Amino acid sequence: MKIYTLVRKFYSCTGLLLLTLTGAAQQQPWKNPALTPQQRAADLVTRLTLEEKANLMMDESKPIPRLGIKRFSWWSEALHGLANNDSVTVFPEPVGMAASFDDSLVYHIFDAASDETRAKYHHALRNGKQSKRFLGLSVWTPNVNIFRDPRWGRGQETYGEDPYLTSRMGVAVVKGLQGPADAKYRKLLACAKHYAVHSGPEWSRHELNLNKVTPRDLWDTYLPAFRSLVQDAEVREVMCAYQRLDDEPCCGNSRLLQTILREKWGFQYLVVSDCGAVTDFYTSHKVSSDAVHAAAKGALAGTDVECVWEGYAYQQIPDAVAKGLINEQEVDKHLLRILAARFELGDMDDDALVPWANISMNVVNNAAHRQLALEMAQKSMTLLQNKQQVLPLAKNSGRIAVVGPNADNAPMLWGNYNGTPVRTITILQGLQSKLGKDNVVYDKACDLVENKVTQSYFTQAMADGKSGFKATYWNNRERKDDPAITQQIANPFKLTTAGQHEFASGVHLEAFSARYEAVFTAPRTEEIVFKCGATGYFELLVNGKSAARYNNWRTLPSRIPYQVEKGKQYNIEIRYAQLNNWQANLEFDFGKEVDIDYSVLISKLKGINTVVFAGGLSTLLEGEEMPVSYPGFKGGDRTDIELPLVQRNCLKALKAAGKTVIFVNCSGSAMALVPETTSCDAILQAWYGGESGGQAVADVLFGDYNPSGKLPVTFYKSISQLPDFEDYTMKGRTYRFMNDALFPFGYGLSYTRFTIGKADAGKWTGLQQDSLILTIPVTNTGKRSGTEVLQVYVRKVADTTGPIKTLRSFQRVTLPAGSTSQVKMALPRSAFAFYDNNQQEVSAAPGEYELWYGNSSAEKDLQLLKVFLPQ
Repeated sequence: MKIYTLVRKFYSCTGLLLLTLTGAAQQQPWKNPALTPQQRAADLVTRLTLEEKANLMMDESKPIPRLGIKRFSWWSEALHGLANNDSVTVFPEPVGMAASFDDSLVYHIFDAASDETRAKYHHALRNGKQSKRFLGLSVWTPNVNIFRDPRWGRGQETYGEDPYLTSRMGVAVVKGLQGPADAKYRKLLACAKHYAVHSGPEWSRHELNLNKVTPRDLWDTYLPAFRSLVQDAEVREVMCAYQRLDDEPCCGNSRLLQTILREKWGFQYLVVSDCGAVTDFYTSHKVSSDAVHAAAKGALAGTDVECVWEGYAYQQIPDAVAKGLINEQEVDKHLLRILAARFELGDMDDDALVPWANISMNVVNNAAHRQLALEMAQKSMTLLQNKQQVLPLAKNSGRIAVVGPNADNAPMLWGNYNGTPVRTITILQGLQSKLGKDNVVYDKACDLVENKVTQSYFTQAMADGKSGFKATYWNNRERKDDPAITQQIANPFKLTTAGQHEFASGVHLEAFSARYEAVFTAPRTEEIVFKCGATGYFELLVNGKSAARYNNWRTLPSRIPYQVEKGKQYNIEIRYAQLNNWQANLEFDFGKEVDIDYSVLISKLKGINTVVFAGGLSTLLEGEEMPVSYPGFKGGDRTDIELPLVQRNCLKALKAAGKTVIFVNCSGSAMALVPETTSCDAILQAWYGGESGGQAVADVLFGDYNPSGKLPVTFYKSISQLPDFEDYTMKGRTYRFMNDALFPFGYGLSYTRFTIGKADAGKWTGLQQDSLILTIPVTNTGKRSGTEVLQVYVRKVADTTGPIKTLRSFQRVTLPAGSTSQVKMALPRSAFAFYDNNQQEVSAAPGEYELWYGNSSAEKDLQLLKVFLPQ
């Protein structure tokens, strides 16, 4: 009753004055834009039925026609640009952005991404389309989990392994997405995810119970970025994670959602569930008996909005109220936050009042946004090895070869949780832009993982007397009634609705289905393989029996072996349907696998000395909860961290042939590249570089851009250095708790050299002696201008069980050749705050501290300065 009492008091004192502002608001204050979002929400709550309240607590919130409230979708994505939409700007994957150590540029990128989201959203509404999943004003970004283990497939979505770097980047993301703090309306609602202590593995996340996380690891590693986004950026949403923490699912965990988030940190806004996390209470975790009890548990713990694929538990909230498991006043607390968030967006106001609603579609993938994508891709490039300074390459040195599975692979550059760009510059195209096509010899050379190549039998299949497959399409998902079109497909196909492309003329972009049929006569007795990939419902049948079937929300390649007998006919059928709001994708081929013969490649490269090998991984291998596994990969995670063997062997063959080998490694995670340090002359870590990633690679390889990227994650020597994947203790993980890396956190080479002089700590300043200014001389001693990333690490001397060192400040320093800068870096008192076992809280305790400063986290790259933190 306290909520209603406060609202009534407010209206009795000030309501009459405010309500005179508009005639329409006299009877319905929630329609009055002069009131605060909270005041408007408090009024609207009183006008809703319990069933309507429950509907508004679902991520696909239904409209309420009697009040003129439109449909609202809480789930959109903007991980590195608006996701699941076409013709948008696709920026580098977040782990690559983190390598830039440039949070200012991150802010501008997400300011641009929010412009594009607003423009496309309002353009859709003005063209008669409803708000729908993946095109809304609530974006579930950023992912500020700590990338604690390189095996985690979703680590690419994070800003690395360090809490401070993650915090700086995450705050910039939120501010860019939400718009100026003093604006009347939020541009978008950003979301800090996945709260908390979530960093894989993907295969067990729905059942995993983390009951051995120490208080130190919780407060010093897993929570700082969430606290920063709540307190420093006022993020409007926090997403609770799937797994359990100390026996309680995160979305039903009162300690996380109430004690820490709201009471300790003062969070006032929305908690949204990861998709299916509440239904996991009774389907996976078994802590609730059914949907009714799960709904009550989630709401009472503090989860405001439930996301699911299908079957909302929160739809049962009226039943939970009827059973006395939760009361309606508790439900109203959630509605106040939900509705206030929508009022903050201007969702229920006239567009003329909301500046963001009038952003033109001309901003989408405009020249400025393309330039931002290129600039970030350039800054993310991290040079790990450069023997005998083979880089940069000379543009007049003759022909080069560009080989490898990622050389001409556009989707790889897009990363995951991505949109589809207007155009993509692949690595091959980037290098061709420097030398011309005639001077670049290309060969894929090998696959990402498979140690064989497929000789296609597609054209040997027959349908209606013609080579290939007969394709039949329906404009419904059930393959019923009259087909929209029937046609013949003569070659292996790769179909997509990305970019508003139809699978065939007259076939809708959504809610359609298809059947592909052919008869194949086996030329010999052998094993063949079907190569398939689909986003949507996919089923492969051979002679009427199902050989594979799945529902995928992303395209994952699968290899399906099948034994055939010479002369026997096989009826091959593919059934497909587009599902949910995902874009449709389908690819298919089949044939015989044969061993790779590298001698053919070496012969093709005769007379060419320099080979750029573009390999690594892709989001076909690492990603979120993937149903397809390969050797070394499981469910989107990795079971080892080495370069796949087929690529490793290719690099060895190139080196044995006397080539100068430049390895461009594209991955979203750290790799154990010990053999590659021998087989390769240079190694460039290129991450997933976005729509202009290939141009950035070429710019760096040819010296048009001097690399300045630094590793946001530790590159280990081997998997033997890592504890068990499901062990969430930080001991032995990341640069903060181990110092025997192949390439350490913060490491990255340049084409020039920098010397870092002795630091001067000065004196503590401020009213409470709460700030220390370091002055550090940095000199560019090389022959070209460049950028160094100066890093400062802190260690509490008295804390013998704490981290070896922890990043607490960084700054990009750009210098012309031969120049020196006196770089000033501020260390506030909070930079000395660590978890105190005795006080059982994070505090900046007076005492002696070590400051390590330099250009990587490796001890050989750092200098020591001791300081005393006063009382």
